[in-house]
Amino acid sequence: MAQEEEIRKGPAAFLVWEDLTAALLTSGSGQPSRKLIQSLNGYALPGRLLAVMGPSGSGKSTLLDSLAGRLGTNVMLSGRVVLNGRKRRLDYGVVAYVTQENVLLGTLTVRETIYYSAHLRLPSSMSKNEVASVVEAILEEMGLQECAGRLVGNWHLRGISGGEKKRLCIGLEILTQPPLLFLDEPTSGLDSAAAFFIVQTLKQMATDGNKTIISSIHQPSSEVFALFDDLYLLSGGETVYFGDAKLATEFFREVGLPCPSRRNPSDHFLRCESSSDPLLNLATAEIKAMLVERYKTSDYAEMAKREITRIANLEGKTMEFNKGSLASCWKQLKTLVRRSITNMSRDIGYYWLRIVIYIVVSLCVGSVYFDVGTGYTAILARASCGSFISGFMTFMSIGGFPSFVEEIKVFYHERKSGHYGVAVYILSNFLSSLPFLVAVSLATATITYFMVKFQKDFPHYAYFTISIYTGISVVESIMMIVASLVPNFLMGIITGAGIMGIIMMTAGFFRTLRDLPKVLWRYPISYVNYGAWLLQGNYKNDFIGSTFDPLITGDAKLS
Repeated sequence: MAQEEEIRKGPAAFLVWEDLTAALLTSGSGQPSRKLIQSLNGYALPGRLLAVMGPSGSGKSTLLDSLAGRLGTNVMLSGRVVLNGRKRRLDYGVVAYVTQENVLLGTLTVRETIYYSAHLRLPSSMSKNEVASVVEAILEEMGLQECAGRLVGNWHLRGISGGEKKRLCIGLEILTQPPLLFLDEPTSGLDSAAAFFIVQTLKQMATDGNKTIISSIHQPSSEVFALFDDLYLLSGGETVYFGDAKLATEFFREVGLPCPSRRNPSDHFLRCESSSDPLLNLATAEIKAMLVERYKTSDYAEMAKREITRIANLEGKTMEFNKGSLASCWKQLKTLVRRSITNMSRDIGYYWLRIVIYIVVSLCVGSVYFDVGTGYTAILARASCGSFISGFMTFMSIGGFPSFVEEIKVFYHERKSGHYGVAVYILSNFLSSLPFLVAVSLATATITYFMVKFQKDFPHYAYFTISIYTGISVVESIMMIVASLVPNFLMGIITGAGIMGIIMMTAGFFRTLRDLPKVLWRYPISYVNYGAWLLQGNYKNDFIGSTFDPLITGDAKLS
């Protein structure tokens, strides 16, 4: 057979799934509560474009996630996935996956986005000119040359169109020329012209590049539908039809639901699954059940079973997938640092706006406590000033949470695709944020320290600056953790503010540490509370060695 010869020749992916069932687990009990997809059988061949269709909630995305190894921990999967005759799990970095949401950094240009992704994933042995050639080839293949120098765009930067963003996402995934590509509704939210161009590009990639492409799609136009080679039609998580897309209308005609002339076949299929039929005197649920049962006993199902058995038993060249990035950790670190600095520099909400706010608040603090002096009443004023700086000034760092959420989304997507590891990301984020945090700390410390007139020698000033930097860094780290656990803007801000409220309450200003209830608040909260250590350090830095005027004239000075 030609297909057997093809698998021996080169990097082609023959994918088969048998009796695939995904069930949602009940929280706490670990028992399946609802089947998302059940007993699905099918295959995907190189050089062909497979469309997964069905109404909303039919299990399209679940099927893709099941095949690509991206199901959540609350979903139990059973069945068999076979790739080129070998049963295997398609996990992180093994396959390319284009999600429905465009996960991109809006501050980068189109060319920069592909450039940085190429350096993160392509082999370190490739020269800069070779990487640049790959980038330009992707731009040309996806038709992005005209917008290559434009920013992707975010909430305050006007960027490229939705269709261009989707083509960019596809271009990022095919950088390493993967033989197997999954796409979750790539035409969602696009006009008919943009949708046709994207599917046409996918069709050309499958044909010319001998790639196996599986794409879920909701309701394509007739022109788009005509581009698909195979069709997998789902309803309620069950198979309604699987086979050649051009033969689907024949199946519906055979079951008594013929597609009228001049009607879009995809519209007809979805309408049959989602509405009752007065001519057949059947309700929606009855039509779904009839379609599922008629397909199980049809020649199309028998044909699919024979093909599944044949492809699953192919013995040919075993594909060696590159699991994850081919770049070295050092190259990944350098690339991520450069990309993060570029992103932070262009996003005014990341650090620049906060630097301005810090300077304004520092001037306010300096004017309120200006030259507080060494009088007896200055003791409380200095303590209050130190508490405000170590508490509320560092608290303002939660303002970077929206930017953290966007960056975390990119990290999750790239991590699932195996672009880099967690350790490299954390280290790169620390290094790239270092100059901005130092700028914030220097500006805040310099303004407040010399306006309030704390102790004049340099070591005390240096300690004051370092303490502010440490506090801001800890708060940013806390908010990054919150962003990874609560990727919602409103809930994340509320959670972060609650954590910071507890930190300030147990820092030792509103109630001294020794007076805190020993259970929980004293041990262990105050000991793991960075605010308590920060406040004590600032108190000692300011008060040790200082001399204050007596309360009553003639008394000895306080020191």
